[in-house]
Amino acid sequence: MLNTHGHFDHTDANGAVVQATGAPLAIHLLDKPLLQAAGGAAWFGMVAVPSPPPDRDLQDGDELQVGTLCLRVLHTPGHTPGHVCFYEPTEGVLFDGDVLFYRGVGRTDLPGGSWPKLLDSIQRVLFALPDETVVYSGHGPATTIGDEKHLNPWLTR
Repeated sequence: MLNTHGHFDHTDANGAVVQATGAPLAIHLLDKPLLQAAGGAAWFGMVAVPSPPPDRDLQDGDELQVGTLCLRVLHTPGHTPGHVCFYEPTEGVLFDGDVLFYRGVGRTDLPGGSWPKLLDSIQRVLFALPDETVVYSGHGPATTIGDEKHLNPWLTR
């Protein structure tokens, strides 16, 4: 079970999935405090189901074998300090959580967020990927790296 980051809208089902499947849970070390704080649900007056502790700390450059896929961990802070994306070069896909969206970017106004770090993650890490890479974000439709380089209003000003 791979978490791109620790916000509750991405981690609230961790316990149920781990219990149902026995899958190990992984998250970047810098997002463990957020995971332990129920993903920040209290900031929105909500209650989240506590996540079990992670079994593995993800690091930039880790390679994770998932069936026939090999996912490369890319540390992409900005939305949260320990945000990561999962890149599969053979298939040309990126699972990017809340960093880059179709014509948008992740928010940086919550605790731990940083606009300069988010921009650096997008421009230095994600925009280094091939333009045809398909981006599957945590919210909204799929896009490609090339389209976002040229059409994303947050990045083309």
